[in-house]
Amino acid sequence: MAGPASTTSASDAPAPPPTPAPTSGAEVGSAAQRERRRRILDATLALASKGGYDAVQMRTVADKADVAVGTLYRYFPSKVHLLVTALAREFERVEGRVDRTQLPGDDAIGRLRHVLDMITFAMQRDPLLTEAMTRAFMFADASATAEVDRVASTIDRLLAGAMLDPSDPNEPSELELSIARVISDVWMSNLVQWLTRRVSATDVTNRMELTVKLLLDK
Repeated sequence: MAGPASTTSASDAPAPPPTPAPTSGAEVGSAAQRERRRRILDATLALASKGGYDAVQMRTVADKADVAVGTLYRYFPSKVHLLVTALAREFERVEGRVDRTQLPGDDAIGRLRHVLDMITFAMQRDPLLTEAMTRAFMFADASATAEVDRVASTIDRLLAGAMLDPSDPNEPSELELSIARVISDVWMSNLVQWLTRRVSATDVTNRMELTVKLLLDK
């Protein structure tokens, strides 16, 4: 789903950074490093929520997070890396709150609809933030592969987990994860269309219901 890299402004051009700290997977490093990363991501979300993609300037993020610009670049080499990592963290928080054994719905279709509605409505509640994170995700090039994969894998796990019977203790199969990836791709495409006002929120819901039905209804 990644598209061509965006053109960054002069204020976003990376300073020559030392070796970047890890930006994907589980949080690592000392407590101070984890706290610094948390402040950086919190500052990013706050700025994006008020002004969208263009409001997230690296120097502004550094000032708001109370870190040096050079430190920010050690953690996140670009604005795209920063926003996609923030997106990954938000989806991982959703994943942490979802107990698939308690999902409403009598079957996989019902449970999937519930999860899709949940993440769709959450994204639609804050359109400027959603625009910023989604734009970064779509613009990300090969240098942000780890961050993009982190987002995609989290969404896949959320959707594939909803397909399983609540009493099934097993992890989703490769087939279920593959189906989840198709649903995720359709969802992201419709989210972009909603952000660009080409479709309504109702259109997104209806399209996702049709997608789930076509893939799972036997």
